[in-house]
Amino acid sequence: MLRTILAAGPANEDEVRSDAMTPFEQAVVPHMDAAYTLARYLLRDEDEARDAVQDAYLRALSYFGGFRGGDGRAWLLAIVRNTCRTRHQRSRTGPITASFDEEIHTPEGDDAGTAPGQTDHVAAESVREAVGRLPFEFREAVVLREVHGYSYKEIADVAGVPVGTVMSRLARARQRLRDALAPELRRRMSS
Repeated sequence: MLRTILAAGPANEDEVRSDAMTPFEQAVVPHMDAAYTLARYLLRDEDEARDAVQDAYLRALSYFGGFRGGDGRAWLLAIVRNTCRTRHQRSRTGPITASFDEEIHTPEGDDAGTAPGQTDHVAAESVREAVGRLPFEFREAVVLREVHGYSYKEIADVAGVPVGTVMSRLARARQRLRDALAPELRRRMSS
Protein backbone atom coordinates (compact mmCIF):
# COMPACT_ATOMS: atom_id res chain seq x y z
CA MET A 1 0.00 0.00 0.00
CA LEU A 2 2.74 2.48 0.98
CA ARG A 3 4.69 1.65 -2.14
CA THR A 4 1.61 2.55 -4.18
CA ILE A 5 1.29 5.87 -2.37
CA LEU A 6 4.95 6.65 -2.91
CA ALA A 7 4.80 5.60 -6.54
CA ALA A 8 1.84 7.90 -7.11
CA GLY A 9 3.89 10.83 -5.86
CA PRO A 10 3.00 13.71 -3.57
CA ALA A 11 -0.42 15.33 -3.59
CA ASN A 12 1.15 18.74 -4.19
CA GLU A 13 3.75 18.53 -6.97
CA ASP A 14 5.09 21.99 -6.04
CA GLU A 15 6.27 20.73 -2.62
CA VAL A 16 8.49 17.93 -3.94
CA ARG A 17 9.96 18.02 -7.42
CA SER A 18 9.50 14.86 -9.44
CA ASP A 19 13.26 14.60 -10.03
CA ALA A 20 13.70 14.20 -6.25
CA MET A 21 11.85 10.88 -6.29
CA THR A 22 14.63 8.94 -7.97
CA PRO A 23 17.23 9.67 -5.26
CA PHE A 24 14.56 9.11 -2.60
CA GLU A 25 13.66 5.76 -4.09
CA GLN A 26 17.32 4.78 -4.20
CA ALA A 27 18.23 5.94 -0.70
CA VAL A 28 15.11 5.23 1.35
CA VAL A 29 12.49 3.03 -0.29
CA PRO A 30 14.62 -0.17 -0.26
CA HIS A 31 14.56 -0.10 3.55
CA MET A 32 10.81 -0.46 3.91
CA ASP A 33 11.04 -3.96 5.40
CA ALA A 34 13.59 -2.81 8.00
CA ALA A 35 11.37 0.18 8.84
CA TYR A 36 8.33 -2.05 9.33
CA THR A 37 10.26 -4.58 11.42
CA LEU A 38 11.50 -1.84 13.74
CA ALA A 39 8.05 -0.26 14.02
CA ARG A 40 6.40 -3.64 14.64
CA TYR A 41 8.74 -4.43 17.52
CA LEU A 42 8.55 -0.95 19.01
CA LEU A 43 4.78 -0.55 18.84
CA ARG A 44 3.78 -4.23 19.23
CA ASP A 45 0.80 -3.80 16.91
CA GLU A 46 0.74 -4.52 13.18
CA ASP A 47 -1.75 -1.80 12.27
CA GLU A 48 0.04 0.82 14.38
CA ALA A 49 3.34 -0.24 12.83
CA ARG A 50 1.98 0.14 9.30
CA ASP A 51 0.59 3.58 10.14
CA ALA A 52 3.87 4.62 11.76
CA VAL A 53 5.90 3.49 8.75
CA GLN A 54 3.57 5.35 6.42
CA ASP A 55 3.91 8.51 8.54
CA ALA A 56 7.68 8.05 8.67
CA TYR A 57 7.96 7.68 4.90
CA LEU A 58 5.85 10.78 4.36
CA ARG A 59 8.10 12.68 6.76
CA ALA A 60 11.19 11.28 5.06
CA LEU A 61 9.84 12.39 1.70
CA SER A 62 9.06 15.89 2.90
CA TYR A 63 12.48 16.28 4.60
CA PHE A 64 14.50 14.48 1.95
CA GLY A 65 15.91 17.80 0.75
CA GLY A 66 17.83 17.97 4.05
CA PHE A 67 19.29 14.48 3.64
CA ARG A 68 23.02 14.90 3.06
CA GLY A 69 23.76 11.43 1.77
CA GLY A 70 25.34 8.67 3.76
CA ASP A 71 23.38 5.78 5.20
CA GLY A 72 19.78 6.13 4.02
CA ARG A 73 18.77 3.16 6.16
CA ALA A 74 20.03 4.77 9.39
CA TRP A 75 18.41 8.08 8.45
CA LEU A 76 15.07 6.40 7.74
CA LEU A 77 15.18 4.23 10.87
CA ALA A 78 15.83 7.33 12.98
CA ILE A 79 12.64 8.84 11.52
CA VAL A 80 10.73 5.59 12.11
CA ARG A 81 12.04 5.45 15.66
CA ASN A 82 10.97 9.02 16.38
CA THR A 83 7.55 8.42 14.83
CA CYS A 84 7.07 5.28 16.93
CA ARG A 85 8.26 7.03 20.07
CA THR A 86 5.76 9.84 19.52
CA ARG A 87 2.93 7.36 18.93
CA HIS A 88 3.99 5.33 21.97
CA GLN A 89 4.09 8.41 24.21
CA ARG A 90 0.59 9.41 23.12
CA SER A 91 -0.88 6.02 23.95
CA ARG A 92 1.32 4.71 26.73
CA THR A 93 0.00 3.50 30.02
CA GLY A 94 3.35 3.09 31.72
CA PRO A 95 6.68 4.88 31.77
CA ILE A 96 8.73 4.86 28.58
CA THR A 97 12.08 4.87 30.36
CA ALA A 98 13.71 2.54 32.81
CA SER A 99 15.74 3.54 35.83
CA PHE A 100 19.52 3.33 35.72
CA ASP A 101 21.26 0.62 37.77
CA GLU A 102 25.07 0.75 37.96
CA GLU A 103 25.45 -3.01 38.59
CA ILE A 104 23.49 -3.90 35.48
CA HIS A 105 25.42 -1.26 33.51
CA THR A 106 28.69 -3.16 34.05
CA PRO A 107 30.06 -4.00 30.57
CA GLU A 108 29.74 -7.61 29.48
CA GLY A 109 30.29 -9.42 26.20
CA ASP A 110 27.46 -9.54 23.68
CA ASP A 111 26.61 -13.12 24.59
CA ALA A 112 27.56 -13.02 28.29
CA GLY A 113 25.56 -15.40 30.43
CA THR A 114 24.17 -17.42 27.54
CA ALA A 115 25.60 -20.86 27.02
CA PRO A 116 26.16 -21.94 23.43
CA GLY A 117 22.99 -23.37 21.96
CA GLN A 118 20.74 -22.14 24.80
CA THR A 119 18.75 -19.80 22.61
CA ASP A 120 18.16 -22.63 20.15
CA HIS A 121 16.08 -24.33 22.83
CA VAL A 122 13.79 -21.36 23.46
CA ALA A 123 10.74 -21.06 21.23
CA ALA A 124 10.86 -18.09 18.86
CA GLU A 125 7.43 -16.95 19.99
CA SER A 126 8.62 -16.80 23.60
CA VAL A 127 11.55 -14.64 22.55
CA ARG A 128 9.26 -12.29 20.59
CA GLU A 129 6.94 -11.98 23.57
CA ALA A 130 9.83 -11.31 25.93
CA VAL A 131 11.22 -8.63 23.60
CA GLY A 132 7.73 -7.13 23.36
CA ARG A 133 7.60 -6.75 27.15
CA LEU A 134 10.84 -4.77 27.29
CA PRO A 135 10.66 -0.99 27.85
CA PHE A 136 10.66 1.02 24.62
CA GLU A 137 14.37 2.00 24.70
CA PHE A 138 15.50 -1.56 25.42
CA ARG A 139 13.27 -3.01 22.70
CA GLU A 140 14.62 -0.48 20.25
CA ALA A 141 18.27 -1.30 21.04
CA VAL A 142 17.71 -5.06 20.87
CA VAL A 143 15.85 -4.91 17.55
CA LEU A 144 18.42 -2.63 15.94
CA ARG A 145 21.31 -4.81 17.15
CA GLU A 146 19.95 -8.34 16.91
CA VAL A 147 17.44 -8.07 14.05
CA HIS A 148 19.07 -5.41 11.88
CA GLY A 149 22.70 -6.09 12.85
CA TYR A 150 23.58 -2.47 13.56
CA SER A 151 26.80 -1.56 15.34
CA TYR A 152 26.70 0.33 18.64
CA LYS A 153 27.63 3.52 16.76
CA GLU A 154 24.83 3.05 14.24
CA ILE A 155 22.30 2.41 17.01
CA ALA A 156 23.53 5.53 18.81
CA ASP A 157 23.00 7.54 15.61
CA VAL A 158 19.48 6.18 15.08
CA ALA A 159 18.44 6.61 18.73
CA GLY A 160 20.20 9.93 19.19
CA VAL A 161 22.04 8.80 22.34
CA PRO A 162 25.70 8.23 23.26
CA VAL A 163 27.31 4.86 22.49
CA GLY A 164 27.66 4.17 26.22
CA THR A 165 23.91 4.48 26.62
CA VAL A 166 23.40 1.98 23.81
CA MET A 167 25.77 -0.45 25.51
CA SER A 168 23.95 -0.01 28.81
CA ARG A 169 20.53 -0.50 27.25
CA LEU A 170 21.66 -3.64 25.45
CA ALA A 171 23.24 -5.12 28.57
CA ARG A 172 20.14 -4.41 30.62
CA ALA A 173 17.81 -5.66 27.90
CA ARG A 174 19.76 -8.89 27.52
CA GLN A 175 19.67 -9.47 31.26
CA ARG A 176 15.91 -8.94 31.30
CA LEU A 177 15.52 -11.33 28.39
CA ARG A 178 17.65 -13.97 30.12
CA ASP A 179 15.55 -13.56 33.28
CA ALA A 180 12.28 -13.74 31.33
CA LEU A 181 13.30 -16.78 29.28
CA ALA A 182 15.05 -18.72 32.06
CA PRO A 183 11.91 -20.62 33.22
CA GLU A 184 11.13 -21.85 29.71
CA LEU A 185 14.76 -22.73 29.10
CA ARG A 186 14.87 -24.79 32.32
CA ARG A 187 11.59 -26.49 31.37
CA ARG A 188 12.86 -27.36 27.88
CA MET A 189 16.23 -28.58 29.19
CA SER A 190 14.54 -30.92 31.66
CA SER A 191 12.24 -32.38 28.97
